[in-house]
Amino acid sequence: MSKRGKKHHHEEHVDESWLIPYADLLTLLLALFIVLFSMSSLDAKKFQAMSEVFNEAFSSGTGIFEYPSPIPEDKAAAPDEQEKEEDQEKTDKKEKAKIDQEKKREMLAKQADKRELESIQKKVNTYIKDKKLSEQLEATMTDEGLLVSIRDNVLFESGSDQVRRQDLKIAEEISDLLVMSPPRNIVISGHTDNVPIKNAQFGSNWELSVMRAINFMKLLLENDQLDPSWFSAKGFGEFNPIASNKTAEGKAKNRRVEILILPRN
Repeated sequence: MSKRGKKHHHEEHVDESWLIPYADLLTLLLALFIVLFSMSSLDAKKFQAMSEVFNEAFSSGTGIFEYPSPIPEDKAAAPDEQEKEEDQEKTDKKEKAKIDQEKKREMLAKQADKRELESIQKKVNTYIKDKKLSEQLEATMTDEGLLVSIRDNVLFESGSDQVRRQDLKIAEEISDLLVMSPPRNIVISGHTDNVPIKNAQFGSNWELSVMRAINFMKLLLENDQLDPSWFSAKGFGEFNPIASNKTAEGKAKNRRVEILILPRN
């Protein structure tokens, strides 16, 4: 056979250089998927754990609303209650301020009243000094008011409830001292020593002391400027002594008529 009749087949070489970067790409993609898979697996675990917690909270476990409040119950007042408490506090403050003002007014009124009584005492003391009656009359400030004490030997004979004629002027002058504007409550009281008395007119010192207080008050009220509604009379007999009845001097002090000028407050 002729050599020209034979065909020679030459194998073609394919370029495989592309396989290297392709393999690298596959490797990188594999690594990427591994990383993504690992991340997704971690999140799934976290999600699973979270699911278990919520399942427990909303099913068999303690509910979210059953957990204690971070605010103490005694302080977690409802808005309405808190508003009521604030209103009550404001009301209490107003009441306290009102009470304080009333107390202040009362204190100022008492101070003014005391000054007025002291002014009356000064006027009485001036009268006692001018008339030289310091041994018979005395004006003192007490817790009950201004007390004017008159010895019985100024007004009465022993055992008598009638004011002596020569002492009527003193009773009239004392009545002028009791004219006040506005007027005050005045108590006239009679007192004796402990020497028993029993005669046709009086069966006891108590009766004598009462009648002396009443008769002296009647003389005072002859002054038209004095209102009888402001006066009252008492008799203590020998039961309210200011000195010992064991001496003549003490007995003389206990025999007295007292004028008590009361405070207005």
